[in-house]
Order: sequence, then structure tokens, then C-alpha cells
Amino acid sequence: MYLNIDLQLFSGEKTEKATPKKRQDARQKGQVFQSREVNSAVTLIISMLILKLGGKAILTSIAEPIPFYGQLFNEEIDTDMAFKILYTSMIFLVKASAVIVLANYVSAFASSYSQVGNVFTAETLKFKIDRLNPLEGIKRLFSARSAFEVVKSLAKLAVLSIVSTIYIKSNMGLYIKTYQLNKYQFSYILYDSAINLGLVLAGILIALAVFDYFFQRYQHEKQLKMSKQEIKEEYKQMEGNPEIKSKIKEKQRQFAMRRMMEDVSKADVIITNPTHYAVALKYDENANEAPFIIAKGKNLIALKIRERAAASEVPMVENKPLARELYSKLNIGDIIPPELYDAVAQILAYVYSKDRYKHKKI
Repeated sequence: MYLNIDLQLFSGEKTEKATPKKRQDARQKGQVFQSREVNSAVTLIISMLILKLGGKAILTSIAEPIPFYGQLFNEEIDTDMAFKILYTSMIFLVKASAVIVLANYVSAFASSYSQVGNVFTAETLKFKIDRLNPLEGIKRLFSARSAFEVVKSLAKLAVLSIVSTIYIKSNMGLYIKTYQLNKYQFSYILYDSAINLGLVLAGILIALAVFDYFFQRYQHEKQLKMSKQEIKEEYKQMEGNPEIKSKIKEKQRQFAMRRMMEDVSKADVIITNPTHYAVALKYDENANEAPFIIAKGKNLIALKIRERAAASEVPMVENKPLARELYSKLNIGDIIPPELYDAVAQILAYVYSKDRYKHKKI
């Protein structure tokens, strides 16, 4: 005889994918995956494209205040004029860089939002005492993740350096010939070459960012993994502990039973089997067009209904077929169906004929 036992329930090994609730809880705590390499690559390539397409306008904005700078060395210039020159040059510089700065901000926001969506939480701002623990800091510093980040940065630096060297060497002939050109042509060629190099490096960063994105997602999924025991506990929390739910239901049944027994004293008649079933009927011509059930029970509950009815002096009438049919087909609060009107009316007529119910009307 063999027993099939899942040892993961005891080992706590995290092999299961995170549940939606676990993901939502992690997101509320700010635990989301994001590749900073994607942000860097996107902002770099946007900057290079702007410089490539709008470089002339940007250089013109930077070059316009140059004639003013020479006046700063004039001995006759006063403080107000010097301040005006500096202020004017700063305006030109802001105009030149505003487009790039704004584009970088928008691209960085868009790349971050596309990765993590709309997440706002104060959990990451909360003070945690373990952050002051030097041992924990050393562990984080020399962790496998930190080591990977260092290796990744060094590898990225090496790749970019090699590509930059190859690009410069391949264009060295062009650079040598620029000494024959005037200063404007020389500046333009160097500027255009630098922008093209920036675009090449941005393309490489995009490729590295794609790799880093999937790696960060893999790491995030790995951190969120759960053991089967954790999933079981989460299910209990969501659905409720079976023992607690059972106790709650028991309390609800007890409350409903007490309320039903209290309503027995308000009944007009109790129809019995005589021992197995008991159904309490009430007729209120202002509330319902026909009598309705306010209590019913079988065996022990039927006995309690009869005891409560006797204590409250509620009349009891034995009618085995009717008691059984009312109990099996109707619930508490249900109105008597038309096919049972005659049988119930005869019983109520008999009850109302008693001295206690002379004031009643059928």
C-alpha cells in the first residue's frame, strides 16, 4: 500500500506561480518589475533623434549669444550690462535645451508607465529598522543580484566602448580630412558624427534593454512564486477558514431558529402530522391575500414548535397529508398556493370559530 504525499506542503518550496491576489498585494507594496535599461535607452535615442533632426536650430540658439560674451571682457562694461548679457545667454541656452529636456521627461515617463502602469504607494517610504542594520546592507551589497548588476554594467560599458572605438576608427579618414575645411564645416562634421555615434549606441542599448526587460520580469516572477502551502493559506483567507465558516453558519442557524420559535406564538394555527411535521400558519388580510408560513419543522424541531404553541395557546390541528405537503413544498415566508386554499380555509374556519378567535375573519 502506497501513500501519495506531496512533500512540497512540508518543505515550503516555492514552485507555484503567484496568484492574482499575491500579485495585487505585491503591486500595492510597490513590488513591480521595471527595467531601467529601457528608460535609459529610450531617452538616449529620443535625444539623439532630436539632435539629428533639429540640430541646426539648437546650434543656432546656442551660437546667437556668442557675440555678447566678448563684451564681458570690456573694461567699460558696468554691472547691469554684464547681468543683462548673462541673462540673455541663459535664455538662449534654456530655449536650446528645453525641447530635449521636455522630450526626455516625456519619453522617460512613457517608458516607465508602459512597464509598471499606474502605481502609487507609500509602502516604499515607510521607515524600516532593518535598513539601518549594517549586516543586512552588506548582504544586499554582496548579493547575487548586486553581483549581476555589476557584471551587467561592466559588460555594457565594454560593449559600448568597443563599438565606439570601431566607429571612430572607421571614420578616422574623414576626421583627418576635416583640417582642410573651415571651422563651420569642421564643427558640422564632428557634430553629425557624434550624433550618428549616439544613435548607434542607442540602438545597442535598445537591444540590451530588451534582454534586461525579460530578465527583470523573470526575476520578478521568481520572487513572487509561492509554495503550495502558501496558496492553501491564501485560499483559506479568501474563502474563510472552514471551521470559522462552520461556526458562523451554526450561529446563523441558531439565530434563525430562535426567531422562528418566537414567531410561533404569533401563528393562527399549527398543522401537525401529528409527531413528524409541524407547520405554523398566519393569515393577515392587510399584508397578504392568503395565509403564509411563519415556521416549520420536522421531528425534534416539530416537537419544539408544538411545545411553544402549547405554551402560547396557539391551536394545533392534525392533518397528515396537508402538513407533509406544506413542509415539503413551501419555505418560511411563502404564501399558500391556490390549490391548497380550500384545505387551509376549512382549518382556519374551524379555528376562528373558537371563542379566542371570534374577532378573526376569513
